[in-house]
Amino acid sequence: MSVISILIFLLIGMVIGWKWFPEKWNKMNINIQLVATLVLIFSMGVSLGSRPDFINEIVNMGVRSFIFSILAIGGSIAMVYPLTRKYLVDIRLKGEEDTDDHCGSH
Repeated sequence: MSVISILIFLLIGMVIGWKWFPEKWNKMNINIQLVATLVLIFSMGVSLGSRPDFINEIVNMGVRSFIFSILAIGGSIAMVYPLTRKYLVDIRLKGEEDTDDHCGSH
């Protein structure tokens, strides 16, 4: 099923809910959505669990994710730390100068 088909079904559901769906059925609709979501998650779990190399794929993906997150965090620190030291010091010094100016004028 294509993304366009999914969006069309979503749009049709929205129009039906907006124009014709009785408000007294909202609680039943919420319960149906919950059950359908649980069935979807369960069926996805069965599908994933039935793959022969699933555990190896998870371990491999976990290692890759860990390495990616460490690199992203390290890169963020490497960029933010020097910029923070440079610009926050400048802001603090400017704030002290402004404070000195106000204190001296009274």
